[in-house]
Amino acid sequence: MVMDYDSQLKKYINVLIHEGASDLHLSTGTHPTIRVAGALTGMLKEPVLTKDDTMGYVKALLTPEQLERFIATFEIDFAYETPDGNRFRGNAFFQRGAVGIALRFIPKQIRTIAELNLPDILETFARKSQGFFLVVGPVGQGKTTTLASLVEMINTERMEHIVTIEDPIEYIFEPKRSLVDQREVLLDTKNFEAALISAFRQDIDVLLIGEMRGPETVSAAVTAAETGHLVFSTLHTNNAAQTIDRIIDTFPANQQDQIRIQLGSSLAGIFSQRLVPRISGGLVPAYELLINNRAIANLIREKRTHEINTVIETSSGEGMIDMNRSLAELVARGEITVESAYQFSLNPNVLQKLL
Repeated sequence: MVMDYDSQLKKYINVLIHEGASDLHLSTGTHPTIRVAGALTGMLKEPVLTKDDTMGYVKALLTPEQLERFIATFEIDFAYETPDGNRFRGNAFFQRGAVGIALRFIPKQIRTIAELNLPDILETFARKSQGFFLVVGPVGQGKTTTLASLVEMINTERMEHIVTIEDPIEYIFEPKRSLVDQREVLLDTKNFEAALISAFRQDIDVLLIGEMRGPETVSAAVTAAETGHLVFSTLHTNNAAQTIDRIIDTFPANQQDQIRIQLGSSLAGIFSQRLVPRISGGLVPAYELLINNRAIANLIREKRTHEINTVIETSSGEGMIDMNRSLAELVARGEITVESAYQFSLNPNVLQKLL
């Protein structure tokens, strides 16, 4: 009997949505698996997937052109939308000669900053007319969702030309007050660099770059922020200080002083977030916020980024938020356990003094 992979895929996606899961994994030799509130759960009533099954699912998920590229390159990022409008960011890859697939659910509804349990002060960055704002953290910590919330706020409140450059497109923005153009790498543009160069000729106000990739992308983003645009992007870094070091280290040594000067003047802020298991179920964000002021700008220019954490810790009066303080407040409110706080802290010794 020939397996109907489209129907099976629909069944698995229905389970994911019903269980409130974030991800679906299809891997040879295991049951289909979903991630709920950060923990993996196998669909044990479903059969273990074979090599033919995972190849069948990848054929159901990809266009013929994407499938050809996948076979040639052994991995691919893609977007997948079901007939009823449920959207996923996907990655397919080979492991031990068989196919593995990871699908991340992208909700249709873009939630507000308040609905995401994020601090109100983030809204001030959406109301800026120019600057470079980064949302950082490891994979799967809600960076894309936070940025989508900020962009949707602009879309709702102001008449702006918003351009997004993504690989692949994740949240779909329906134009409200703003004009929104979304460009997908390899579908609408050759690469991030080409799209960014082109963006300077598109009369844009707001630019969302899916991810900082290489010095060309970073340089174009910083230049855009310097020349009167509001630029949002993400990086896979742990905190604000590490983010600044990572950006600067992307460049050759002879260009690093220049990028320090540019970053010191164009950076608006850096928001680092983690999704921590909640005692009552689900996940709750803990976060750090760096706001670029004169002190921070001087530290960036003077190669003293190791002092940034201290400035964040002592600048709550200016709206900055320290990750350890955020974790300690969640513990005090009974939202998370002490063990979880220590697990997500980058400096447990400091956290201990706050608990």
